[in-house]
Amino acid sequence: MKKAVRLFFVLSCLAGTISFAHADEALILKSNCLACHSVDKRKYGPTFNEVAAKYANDDKSAKKLAKKIKAGGTGVWGVDVMPAQPQLSKADALILAKYVLSLK
Repeated sequence: MKKAVRLFFVLSCLAGTISFAHADEALILKSNCLACHSVDKRKYGPTFNEVAAKYANDDKSAKKLAKKIKAGGTGVWGVDVMPAQPQLSKADALILAKYVLSLK
């Protein structure tokens, strides 16, 4: 019985993690991030892997990236401009930033 309960707990945790990841991916699609970015192939902007690697050792990187997602920016990755996404809530911008940073 204990093994069955443990297995149920582990599977429940995994299911929650998977659905959270799918929610983040859905937000990426809804926010049109993939128009300029991808996980590992360069388009107009840096790949998500490049962003995650660049900010890997910065404790405040998720908040910095969330602000950049909302405000837009240029100059960090060259001359290309990242358009602002003011329609995103601060919470959604932070979710996107954390998701990108998790892809290292």
